[in-house]
Formats: sequence, C-alpha cells, structure tokens
Amino acid sequence: MATDRTVVRIALTLALAWCLQSGGARAAGPADLGPAAPLAEPIGGYVGRMAVLPNHGQAGTAVRVEASGLPADDEVDLVWRSMRGEWKARDGEYHGRAYQPVAYRIARLRADASGKLSTQFTAPDDFGFGHDVVVQKGERLYTQANFNIDMSVEVSPKSGPLGTPIEITMKGIGWRELENSWTLSYDNAFTGWISSVTTQGTAKFTIPATGAPGLHSIAFIHGEFTFPYLNPEQNPRPDRPRFTETFTITPGAPVLPPPVEAQLQKRIKDAPAPGSLMAQPAMGPIKTPISVSGNGFKPGQSYALEWASMSGNRVGGGGFGDVGRKIAEAKADASGKLSFTFEAPDDLGGAHRLSVKTDDTTREGWFTTLTNAQPLDVAQGPAGTPFKIHLKGVGWTETANIYTLVYDNGYAGYACGFNSQGDIEVFLRASGAPGWHYIDLYPAIYKGKETRPNNFRIPQLTYAEDHPGEDLPAFHFAFKVSEASAPSR
Repeated sequence: MATDRTVVRIALTLALAWCLQSGGARAAGPADLGPAAPLAEPIGGYVGRMAVLPNHGQAGTAVRVEASGLPADDEVDLVWRSMRGEWKARDGEYHGRAYQPVAYRIARLRADASGKLSTQFTAPDDFGFGHDVVVQKGERLYTQANFNIDMSVEVSPKSGPLGTPIEITMKGIGWRELENSWTLSYDNAFTGWISSVTTQGTAKFTIPATGAPGLHSIAFIHGEFTFPYLNPEQNPRPDRPRFTETFTITPGAPVLPPPVEAQLQKRIKDAPAPGSLMAQPAMGPIKTPISVSGNGFKPGQSYALEWASMSGNRVGGGGFGDVGRKIAEAKADASGKLSFTFEAPDDLGGAHRLSVKTDDTTREGWFTTLTNAQPLDVAQGPAGTPFKIHLKGVGWTETANIYTLVYDNGYAGYACGFNSQGDIEVFLRASGAPGWHYIDLYPAIYKGKETRPNNFRIPQLTYAEDHPGEDLPAFHFAFKVSEASAPSR
C-alpha cells in the first residue's frame, strides 16, 4: 500500500512539470513509436501497478510513466495500443468500416531491484479518446493504464477575402461508435461530414469562405446519425467535445476556383494492374484518344476489341450487369502485334475492361474513365437565373455513383449518374445577395450495409484522403449574382 502511494505521489509531482512542457512537441504516428508488439493478455492475473500522467492530452503531449510491483530486475516492454482502420468496399458495394487492434513498443525497459521503473514518451498522433499503455513481457501482460488523446481543431487562415480556401485540420477523432463521425456546419448550415478511418484519427480538408464581409461561424459537432447532434450535453455521452471556430471575410478581390479543365484528376491511387493488353494512356476523361496494343496474335488476322461497362440501375427493378460491346477492330501485323485506336466513349466512370478473344483465350487490359466537369452554361446573372452543372464519367459503384452539392457551404442535395451512364445534369437557380457564390460537388456514399454511423448521401469533406473505394475528385464552381432581377423562365 505504501509503495502504491509513493508511485502516485511521484507521478503527481512530475505531472505539473510535464504538462507545462507538453505544448511544443511534434507528434508522430503510433507506428513511429517503435516496432509492432504482440497483443498481450494478463495470463494468470495482473502484476504490479502503473500510472501515466497526465492521463489525457493532445497528440504531442509529454507523458510520464511510473510503475511498481513488477518482478525485480525484469526486462519488459512498454507498449501503446491502438487500432488500424479500413473501409470495407468491394464488388461495387459498401459494407462499412472495420478496425483491427494493433500495438507498438514504446521502449524496452528493466525494472530495478525493487520492481520499479519510470520513463517518458510523447503521445502519438492517433485516434482520439482511450488508449491502453501496457507493461508486458512477450505475450504476458503485467499491468496497464489508460491515456486519452484529446481532440483538437485548427483553422487556417483566420481571415481573408471571399472564396479564401479555409484549411481545416482535426486531430484525435475516435474510432468507436459515438466518437468517429463528426460534422461541419457553416453559419448554422450543414456542410458535410468528416471521416478519419484510414488516416488514424486525423482529418484534413478545405472549404471556401462564403457569405458577406464580416465574422462567420464554423461549428464541429458529432453526428452519429447523418446530421449534427445539437444537444450533446443531454445525450448518453455528454463528454464529447464540441468546437466552434470563426473566419472573418475581409475586403479584397475574391478567390475564385480554377477553370474546370484544371480540376481534372491527375492520378488515381489504386489503378488496375496492367494486363496483356496495354492502354496508352491508362486513364482519362471521355473522348480521350486511346491506343491499345498487344503481342502474340496471328499475323494478318483481324480481331475485335471489346469495351466492358455496367448497364442498368439499382432502383428500377431491372437490375444491372456487365455488358461488353465492340469498340474497335484491327489486323495483327507481320510480327503478331495488334494495335487499336479509338476515343474513350461517353460512359460510366471507373475501370473498364478491354478484351480481345482469340481461338483459345481472351486477352485483357484496362482503361479508367475519370470523372470530369463541364463549365457552367451560365456563370453570371441576377438572383433566380437558371444555370446547369454538368458532370461526365460518374461511376456506378455504391461509393462512386453520386455527387453531393453544397451551395455557399450549405448542403443542397445529391445527384446520381448510374442510370444515365455516367452523365449528371443538375439544374439550379442562382440565389443570394449580389456577388460571388460558391458551388462545391463532393463524392459521397450512396448506400450500404452500415447503420452506425449512418453517413449516406451527404458530402464527405475528407474525400481526398479517406474516401472508401475509388479515388475521386471534387469539383468547384462560382456564380456571380448581379443586381437586377432575373426574368422568370
């Protein structure tokens, strides 16, 4: 009993000093702490006691560890436990998210002759809320304590002219239910949701500064069931934080989005593996000139190249399926090389199988159609002016077949591109005070098997680093409302 009081007294004495130093450290990820460690179990019961102080803090907090009651002169490992997140998206369907437990060795230590040890480490940049800090020997867990990663929000810059890109960083987002789904509201209008499944609790994204000159409010609120939960103080988990930041729109020339031609995606993270047919280029928007070639064909023989795509929809009752059609024909040269040239057809986005049937086999390759946006048909006019947003090459999977539309950081709705074979037309009327207004289209999840959290058909602001399934772009437009009244149409 006296030994336990001594550990606590020493730890409390050190806590103040370490808390005062915790602000300046730069946090690394949990895997940077050290090598992977086994997920030890307390076989035969717990041994000793330990304290971590402080017991909570943001990533980068200096943490002191004091343990006692361990086997004398025993070599042990100090281990940090966490989770590794992944999206479960396959075969065109969304099945939610999954988390696997992981552990990393912070340090290898030796208890002294009285069974005590002490050390320090920096809290990693990790999922928020509770983490076990463990003293173990191999797969035998001796003792453990809990450290909570506190959430934080950073908004930069704090002011600027209309349209300024506001860079937002959230850290310490949790992985558990009621901790892993956060939403953003701008001037009390719902903008979208924030995820960090594969980014270890960190979310980074950008929104435009919208509205009249002056102060604007940006709220970060948890939302387990799609939208912000506005009275979290009265729910079963009132301990979750809530953040409000501000941005001041100042006079000056507005910052406008780049032309849509410059917004075309330049790379994709998970391109299909090359096949025996090679497409050059391997990706591009519709109407991209494509050359497809392969070797080992019969010289002088003619072959047809087939382009495969999904056809149908999910809601009409008729279903959908993979359909191939001839897109080009060519004759193999004297060396057996076969070359086709054609334009990428006006079709769904995503990977399309290219195939050539021979007498005894089928040769295959791939071309990925990228989603792209057309310029606004009308970009200026009085409030009420009709205008059209037009996308091509929208995908068919549950994680790619819709885009969500945000007008001046307020969510307006979604549009689907499957039944129209990748083509989306959205007809809007300009609204708001005279001046520039911003329209952003974000990828989203159409449907799936997941029920908690429920994040379907709403803008995923963190699409760039954490979207399930495909690597997809967002698109950004600006419309200038003029002073006069628009004629009715």
